[in-house]
Amino acid sequence: MGITEGDRRMEGWLYLIRSNRLGLQYSRKRYFVLEDNALNCYKAVPASRREDPIRSALIDSCIRVTDNGRASIHRSVFYIFTLYSSANHNDRLKLGARSSEEAASWIRSLMEAALKECPNKEENFVACSKRRRQSFRLSRTKARSLMHSIGLRLFKESNEGDFHGKQWDDHPAIMAVGVVDATSEAIFRTVMSLGPSRSEWDFSLLEGRVVEHLDGHTDIIHKKLRGDWLPWGMKKRDLLLRRYWRREDDGTYVILYHSVFHQNCRPERGYIRACLKSGGYVISPVNQGKRSVVKHMLAIDWKFWRSYMFTSSAKYVTIRMLGRVAGLREFFRAKLGNCTCSDYSSGELTREIGLPYGEKEHIKVEVQTTGENNKSVDSAEAPQQSPSRHADTNGSFLQLNDAADEFFDVIDESDNDQTESLWPSDEGMHSQLLQEQRQPRLSTAAVFVKKLHDFAVQKKGYIDLQEASMGDMAPCSYGATLPKDTSCTMPCSWAMADSTSFLIRGESYLRDHQKIKANSTLMQMVAADWLNSDKREDDLGGRPGGIVQKYAAQGGSEFFFIVNIQVPGSTTYSLALYYMMDTPLENVPLLESFVKGDNAYRNSRFKLIPYISKGSWIVKQSVGKKACLVGQALEIHYFRGSNYLELGIDVGSSTVARGVVSLVLGYLNNLVIELAFLIQGNTQEELPEFLLGTCRLNHLDASKSVSIDPW
Repeated sequence: MGITEGDRRMEGWLYLIRSNRLGLQYSRKRYFVLEDNALNCYKAVPASRREDPIRSALIDSCIRVTDNGRASIHRSVFYIFTLYSSANHNDRLKLGARSSEEAASWIRSLMEAALKECPNKEENFVACSKRRRQSFRLSRTKARSLMHSIGLRLFKESNEGDFHGKQWDDHPAIMAVGVVDATSEAIFRTVMSLGPSRSEWDFSLLEGRVVEHLDGHTDIIHKKLRGDWLPWGMKKRDLLLRRYWRREDDGTYVILYHSVFHQNCRPERGYIRACLKSGGYVISPVNQGKRSVVKHMLAIDWKFWRSYMFTSSAKYVTIRMLGRVAGLREFFRAKLGNCTCSDYSSGELTREIGLPYGEKEHIKVEVQTTGENNKSVDSAEAPQQSPSRHADTNGSFLQLNDAADEFFDVIDESDNDQTESLWPSDEGMHSQLLQEQRQPRLSTAAVFVKKLHDFAVQKKGYIDLQEASMGDMAPCSYGATLPKDTSCTMPCSWAMADSTSFLIRGESYLRDHQKIKANSTLMQMVAADWLNSDKREDDLGGRPGGIVQKYAAQGGSEFFFIVNIQVPGSTTYSLALYYMMDTPLENVPLLESFVKGDNAYRNSRFKLIPYISKGSWIVKQSVGKKACLVGQALEIHYFRGSNYLELGIDVGSSTVARGVVSLVLGYLNNLVIELAFLIQGNTQEELPEFLLGTCRLNHLDASKSVSIDPW
């Protein structure tokens, strides 16, 4: 153990203290290095500062250290101390030292590191408050790369399970990340091609063809895998996939796959059809579009006989297939003659990708390659470094800062450290600000919404219909078919989403194009309907006995804004969200212009911000996080009443949207969906923008939708 005064670096051997399933404690010896406020863990003494740790943690202002004294574990004496988060005392990391002096030195150094990040007590309180709003928790993460030799990093999707307690450990989603010296468009064209040239980079494919072209963004494809590529003794495999793609405004391409059944492509004799649960590519441009970061994810059931006996083999085959990212990189490097972009062909790339969430989403990606000097490159979309990024990025651990994407490094199965938890790194206050807007807030949403509601009642004068007494009014049919649950624990329910999760145009947007966090909503969400019918159900607000008409009969000043999302098919589903305010319409000029304007004006202004806060990777990528003008992509039917305006959004009017929604419906009861609605501000007088309302839909279930009779 030693401390270097120049950079406040402390290092030495410690013991991880954990408990097995029987509650018995055991220890694992590890070498720890505390440098500034980064705590890194190694299995052996690192040969240099460039060596990657197997674990990493950020010691920030919310971390506390407790001295637990002396304990004997398997006849070995340890002096124990515990690190935990002040936001959640159940999340903790227990360490042991061989002597009391050694333990005291580590405790002192860890406390100094925590204070160093935020020395001011008032700032410390603010930082911790923000962490509580993020539902801070410890995350299992293991910074072990299994593909150093081909320059990729692998991540495994977190296995939090679905709402019903089902886990996906049997076929985990694994993602590979690599950097390719080509434009995102060139990579997209290469990945989409199923011709002979594909064998130059995809060594797993024997042949591929398009079975059916569904629309400009969707088709059905069939792939046969090479028998000599598969492990010895494994029978031939093929895949029948539905492929969907889209391009984002920043040049990012998203390609998604999942297995389907098709009459014209039945299983062939001699082949076993594997099942791709979810997978795809996200190809994002960096370095002014000259290079791209490629993320490739797969979750495959290889249909092994007694698959529970072959989990290691299945993961091995999946990881080999993810090696296609390295194949892409070498393919384009060969086309370039290995001369262009040579300055950036190796080392560590730490970048902030401008993915669509509003206009910006920060993801930190580190890609390790071999054979050349380490370099650091920042993308053109984000030229400024995060304030708390480590000055020396060599040896720093990799984290995808998109909390919704919950991918962690793949674990070597020989490592038995299954229960170890460490804190993920933070990208500083700027990244933390954006991270707050994406993280699910299961534990604090109810409290926060209640405070926001109380504030809004005083400032804006609206009330919650389901909490306020309405005399002797009986329950209505329209506006009461989907229950409200502010605790976010009841399946198939709704609540208001945290408005700070969404970015809107700020007052200076026309000059700097910067978006800010929303801090409140103009209206209160008061009711919701989850309906099914054999036809499209329009003008719910005008139907007798509904919540809107009952208020109209009382002659009050309340105004309703209704968003009716209609999903057509053999059964048409309608999700109707009711928002209300009791301030006069003329007091909100932009809303008044929208309500009284023509359909062309409305279509050019009505904006939706979607967000899948909990769900599978493929659904998150399908839905995206970008604000969109709904009327420019989908057909909207407007219905104006004396005290309401209803927007009937026909999802079936767009083949792209219909494909995305059909995918979402398949995962619906495992999703938590957050939505925000607003009217786009185009002039200085209309800025800053404001949210009309938000909604959080908790694990909707199509089977629980209410059937309605034609009226």
